[in-house]
Amino acid sequence: MSTLEQAQQNVNTLSKKPSNEHLLFLYAHYKQATAGDCVGKRPGMLDVTGRMKFDAWAKLKGLSKTDAEARYIAKVNELLAADGK
Repeated sequence: MSTLEQAQQNVNTLSKKPSNEHLLFLYAHYKQATAGDCVGKRPGMLDVTGRMKFDAWAKLKGLSKTDAEARYIAKVNELLAADGK
């Protein structure tokens, strides 16, 4: 299991759900680390969540997969430390 996969599993052990800001950070960095730059069309106005996720990922354009993975893992570790784990 890669460290990215381990971090993804670890985030599910948090005692409370992370804030939307943290969730968007995690989503965008995970997508960048696994799929690379954002692709596809931006969701419409009625899909608020999809639009926020798309925008968060699109902001990372050009960030290497390695850097995105490192930032994702660092954020998970930060959340775990704040949770006392």
